[in-house]
Amino acid sequence: MERDRDLSELAIVGIRARGDALAARIQSAIRANEDVEVPLGAIDITLYRDDLTRIGYAPVVRESDIPFSVDGRIVVLVDDVLFTGRTIRAAMDALVDYGRPRAIRLAVLVDRGHRELPIRADFVGKNVPTAPGDDVRVHLSEVDGRDEVEVVVRELV
Repeated sequence: MERDRDLSELAIVGIRARGDALAARIQSAIRANEDVEVPLGAIDITLYRDDLTRIGYAPVVRESDIPFSVDGRIVVLVDDVLFTGRTIRAAMDALVDYGRPRAIRLAVLVDRGHRELPIRADFVGKNVPTAPGDDVRVHLSEVDGRDEVEVVVRELV
C-alpha cells in the first residue's frame, strides 16, 4: 500500500494451495487498515510448470478463480515459499493468459534463496537461509489447522 497508494488499481492473486490463503489474509488486512476491498483471485499453475512430466501422469489441477480483469492493474502475486523461481515464472505465464497487467509484484512469506531464474520478491515476510536439499513446509490454519513454518534439514550421510 505504501508503494502503490491508488488501491483502485491493485489486485491480489494467490498461487494455489497456500498462496491463495495468504492472499486472502492480505486482502483482509488491507480491508481492516484502509477500508478498501481489493479484488482477490487464485491461480493454479499446474499446467504451466516446466516439470509437469516429472510430477506424474495425472497431476491434480485445481480451479483458477480470477473474477476481475487484470488488464492495466497492479497484480500482487502471493506465494508461501520462494525457492528456485520456477513456480513464480509459471504463475506469471498463467496470469498473462487472463490479460495484460500494468505491473506484477511478488509477495512471499518465506524466501529461502537458491534461485535458478532471475526472479526476486518485492515483499518478503522472512528470509530463511537453507541448504538446497532442505525442505521448507508452510502450515496455515486455513489448510492445515495450524500456523507454522517448519524447516526440515536434510541429513548428510
